[in-house]
Amino acid sequence: MSTTAQSSQAAAAAVNSSTDTQALRRNRILSSKLYFDIPPSKVPVIYSSAYDIAFMGMEKLHPFDSSKWGRICQFLISAGVLHKKRIIEPEEASKDDLLVVHSEKYLASLSSSLNVATIVEVPPVALLPNCLVQQKVLHPFRKQVGGTVLAAKLAKERGWAINVGGGFHHCSAEKGGGFCAYADISLCIHFAFVHLNISRVMIIDLDAHQGNGHEIDFSSDSRVYILDMYNPDIYPLDFEARRYINQKVEVPSGTSTDDYLRKLDKALEVAGSGFDPELVVYNAGTDILDGDPLGRLRISPDGIVSRDEKVFAFARKKNVPLLMLTSGGYMKSSARVIADSIMNLSNKQLVDMKELPGDGMMKTGSSQCSTLAIYKHVSARVIGSRRKVI
Repeated sequence: MSTTAQSSQAAAAAVNSSTDTQALRRNRILSSKLYFDIPPSKVPVIYSSAYDIAFMGMEKLHPFDSSKWGRICQFLISAGVLHKKRIIEPEEASKDDLLVVHSEKYLASLSSSLNVATIVEVPPVALLPNCLVQQKVLHPFRKQVGGTVLAAKLAKERGWAINVGGGFHHCSAEKGGGFCAYADISLCIHFAFVHLNISRVMIIDLDAHQGNGHEIDFSSDSRVYILDMYNPDIYPLDFEARRYINQKVEVPSGTSTDDYLRKLDKALEVAGSGFDPELVVYNAGTDILDGDPLGRLRISPDGIVSRDEKVFAFARKKNVPLLMLTSGGYMKSSARVIADSIMNLSNKQLVDMKELPGDGMMKTGSSQCSTLAIYKHVSARVIGSRRKVI
């Protein structure tokens, strides 16, 4: 057989393999239980008590505040902004859900407590039976993955959604790290491509650390535009992944609030003129806070409130649904700052914490689907408040 014929056969086999992979991914997404109907009495804020990691104090060996997710909700409930019964609890991502992005080999590697200990950067986890690691560490992560995936559906229906968790941006299809065991951002986007008839997604990653996981996963996918604003002097120092960032904004250690917000304004302007997204995934890490031991930036709490407002206003101006993930943050004060920022978004009418009016018919997927009614309701609110926020 000639070299040309062999090359043609190899190319055809590669195409067939890719087609089979895409078909399997699509089937897994369509059979998933992570998307489900949400009654109008709920607001698009997603959280479960299962998010919080607590096991014999071992979680305190990592600087990440693994109870911040619950405290964010408590602050919002105490302030009267949110009612506990109106929070949405997600489903846990199953193995089939995770296989939409991850390989069998990677998921099997999490059956080793040593591998999980390396990923979450807590060495004593290596000494635990893996059944406990699955229950106390990986189950909370899988629950948050379900929240991130569901947030895209809610954002499309309501205009916005907040997963009070997620944002595991260091994890790619084949590798975890930096307290990130599952690639929730990549999974969320692939579900949106299939379920929501979306073909253009913008990731705005404003965690202090570079989002190398999603950058690797979408390295050759022109449907995804990545704006990553990060400290280049800290973990993960992934120079290969930096090549795949559409708009790279480096903010070195010691960057002040004013300098940071000026760079953000310019970055959003460039992103808005260079890409027309149908969904914005906002990774809103608070490790940029002044005093954060890992982020090393000097952004004030008010600066984070302004940052979040700018991103939500950007999406509002473009009339694009946005989902927010809380991602990193290594100070106890992070939970309070995030809650204050969400309250500010509510006060500025960039999010609406009121339940939607309905007569019990608002169930997507039914023959009497009222998605159009939701869209009209959200659009009316957007138009009515735009002058106040832009």
